[in-house]
Amino acid sequence: MNNLRTVSDTKRTFYNRHTRPINTIYRRVVEELMVEMHLLSVNADFSYNPIYALGVVTTFDRFMQGYLPEQDKESIFNALCQAIEEDPQRYRQDAHRLQALAQSSASKDLIGWLSQTTHLDRDADLAEQLIAIANNANFKYSRLFAIGLFSLLELSDPELVKDEKQRIEALKTVASGLHLSDDKLTKDLDLYRSNLDKMAQALIVMADMLAADRKKREQRLQQSTTKVAPPSTNE
Repeated sequence: MNNLRTVSDTKRTFYNRHTRPINTIYRRVVEELMVEMHLLSVNADFSYNPIYALGVVTTFDRFMQGYLPEQDKESIFNALCQAIEEDPQRYRQDAHRLQALAQSSASKDLIGWLSQTTHLDRDADLAEQLIAIANNANFKYSRLFAIGLFSLLELSDPELVKDEKQRIEALKTVASGLHLSDDKLTKDLDLYRSNLDKMAQALIVMADMLAADRKKREQRLQQSTTKVAPPSTNE
């Protein structure tokens, strides 16, 4: 009997754990991330690793910027992970560990380490994971893993990832060392960066609409509370 969880099972679990409504502009982001995480979790070749976790956390945090009420974000993230039977704290802890590592590493050293061309005496667990990925012919590559790699480079050297030539060269080096498709990696990250720009633009439009709506309400309120002087009567 096949007891493999379905997307519907995952969505049902998510909405049972996070019961508050999700703002419209963000609902698609949450559901797309949920489906992506679900499909990976039921894939026989997929295995959890901290770079993937960083990709999940970065994607969630970047695309959920500005979400209100702010306190709902933690509940939504926790429900996302729990819906695929994962521990949200594990994701957060691994992401924070890698973020700190990247911020304290020179980009040249980090690229060499990720590409398996040099050795850094840092984070033995991640070093083992990188070796396992490079040597696994069936490694399940994902967009979220790519975002994790990109986040490491971005945290180490923000200016490097802004420079197209340097960014492409760094991604090719890392992809080659980990035996990944650099073409796929570059395309996925170009789409990710493009979607971030679109989301930022959508948030600006939404903020403008809310500001205009608030101004109209204030004007209506002011008009309704303005006392009209009664007409004078001549005796």
